[in-house]
Amino acid sequence: MKSPLPGMDSMDEESLILSLRNYLQQKRYVVVFDNIQKIDFWEDIKHVLPDNNKASRIIITTRKCEVVNFCKKSCPVYAHQLQPLPPKKAWELFYKRAFRNDFGGHCPLELEELSQEIVEKCQGLQLAITSIGGLLSTKHKTLSEWRNLHDNLAYESGINPHLAGVHKVLSLSYEDLPYHLKSCLLYFGMYPENFRISCRTLIRQWIVEGFVNEIKDKTLEEIGQEYLTELIDKSLVQVLEVDVGGEVIVCGIHDLLHEIILQKMEDLGFCHVLSKGESSFEEPTRRMLVHRVSYGVFQSFKKSPIHSLLFFNIDELPKSFMSSFFKNFKLMKVLDFESTPLDHLPEDVGNLFHLKYLNLNGTKVKTLPKSFVKLQNLETLSLEQTLIQELPFAINKLHKLRCLLAYYFDDNMDISLNILRGVKIHGSIGCLRALGNLRYVDANLGGVKLVEDLGKLSQLKDLGLVNLTRETGRALCTSIENMNSLTDLYVSLINEDKVVDLQPISSPPKCLRKLSMKGRLAKLPEWISELQHLLSINFYWTRLSDDPLKAFQNLPNLAELILEMEAYNGEQLQIRKGGFPKLKVLGLADLTELISLNISKEALPILEKLSIERCPQLMEVPSGVQHLRNLSELIFTDMPSEFEQSLDPKQGSHYWIIEHVPFIFLRHKVRKGIFGYETHNLSSKYLERSKGTTINQVDDTNSNNGDDINASDDKGKQIIST
Repeated sequence: MKSPLPGMDSMDEESLILSLRNYLQQKRYVVVFDNIQKIDFWEDIKHVLPDNNKASRIIITTRKCEVVNFCKKSCPVYAHQLQPLPPKKAWELFYKRAFRNDFGGHCPLELEELSQEIVEKCQGLQLAITSIGGLLSTKHKTLSEWRNLHDNLAYESGINPHLAGVHKVLSLSYEDLPYHLKSCLLYFGMYPENFRISCRTLIRQWIVEGFVNEIKDKTLEEIGQEYLTELIDKSLVQVLEVDVGGEVIVCGIHDLLHEIILQKMEDLGFCHVLSKGESSFEEPTRRMLVHRVSYGVFQSFKKSPIHSLLFFNIDELPKSFMSSFFKNFKLMKVLDFESTPLDHLPEDVGNLFHLKYLNLNGTKVKTLPKSFVKLQNLETLSLEQTLIQELPFAINKLHKLRCLLAYYFDDNMDISLNILRGVKIHGSIGCLRALGNLRYVDANLGGVKLVEDLGKLSQLKDLGLVNLTRETGRALCTSIENMNSLTDLYVSLINEDKVVDLQPISSPPKCLRKLSMKGRLAKLPEWISELQHLLSINFYWTRLSDDPLKAFQNLPNLAELILEMEAYNGEQLQIRKGGFPKLKVLGLADLTELISLNISKEALPILEKLSIERCPQLMEVPSGVQHLRNLSELIFTDMPSEFEQSLDPKQGSHYWIIEHVPFIFLRHKVRKGIFGYETHNLSSKYLERSKGTTINQVDDTNSNNGDDINASDDKGKQIIST
């Protein structure tokens, strides 16, 4: 095509800009810039495109949030942030590309399962779906040939011209990052493919690796969160789960990006992945991921400069190996044994003077050795779901400790006040001034002295205490007044008969975001209604006699409210007009005296989920549910037969109240344990989509078990909110 500007190839930049402006000045034009990566792109190009009042259009597409925000400043520009395709659209696009010349555009039966795996690997990335589908359209439609591509996608993306665009875009996204974010992104390669990664765990690992740079007046955790947010905004990290406040708690990365990261790690010597199929290890490296290997491979582990080691899906860790391991790996900084068959730590663990991060979650370790006192650089110690019941005196000498997490609960038990067990801490803890996270400590075994010492921890943001007594409760009120940084507070009493008064807190932490209380309160603390930043309230066994909703419904940011296990002993609950403006989740369970719940019109304007469980005297669906137009999920568990009969889609007298809700679940207890429920879905909309079928299955999720602990993910690593 003839160029509209003769000689443009030989023009300098200034002449080209002037010529293009003159050419477009009298024209009505549309210009599309696709997949822009640089935030300052518009600054470079805006002088070329005149705003000539002729209804011209400039469109920019990008995967980066900051590019969109920057372009919003310019009126003539429409910036569109590219989003992953939903599953149905992804399938349609793949079929059009892969089978455009065969089978009438439809997938043959023998290739359906593998096609689904390939599309899932693309995870909605349109460029990847188009490129891989186009490549497969040129190949024989045989299972072996398609399986070969699936298994070697990383290699193919680097050499196959059909996939060059995918590889180039993802590689450019990495190369465009500043140095510190490159290291943070590469660290995702330390996790297996498709792994659900706890954001808080990841940030703690970044910190001890030295990837997070200090900034005045900000904690390292806050800076690390900003790094993660930046990677999410650049569409390099996927959001897999958020809490009710919108904070990302579980993340992951695209399969294809994971493959590219593995290649980058190998090229840079960043990390070695020791996986199933390798029989030995000799290559020196600073970091290593060990995934699904046999014990025989461990025998090749000798003295090594490795300083970061993460284990996944390991079946055997013999004592002989562990003893030699701690002798030979003295430069270790990060050790993650989560969910491995580890049952003890040898005394030689004290040799790891440089150790900053130790994760024993889900192991069967029972005690920490005396040599623990030597770990003077330890910053994170995670003992969740271990058999450790008390910590040695040495723990108060680890002055760099920033995060101490420990608990155990048996999910085969029914919910009880003491289902979660904390750890006993000997001696003073007030000297651990760097502590920001402390969960869960047995306050009864530690006594008043330990709780008083907590008031010295001015950096504490997250605190969990179990087995609180009347005396330790009084001490806690005093200590909390000194915790100006506290955002998360979990308190559990020693038994259901004890009463604790938490009213004396005259100056509560203003930035408190999450509050969980288990056990009987003398009265509802008045200071709770002053917490303007509060996002979540969880009350269990509090046995309040006055309607707590009166105190809670004006909280401007409250997004989750759970009242369970005799949290309220009254007969009525009332939500007035305008109440709970930001509430998304409301859960009521085991309120044995509750007869009615009334929801006024124009209350709960954005409520998304409502669960009512085991309320034996509540015979009718709460009035006002029909007004909750944003409600997407209703859960009724073990409710009276009259209640359930009124919800029958064909004959129920109250089904009209809830028929607008997309998902309506009836749940019944079928076996012991907090996950032992059977679920039926009776939503008319769901049934219509499912062509008349219903769900009848054992449900392994629960609305809230009261312990702020989520179920394990499919790789065996627990994702927990701490």
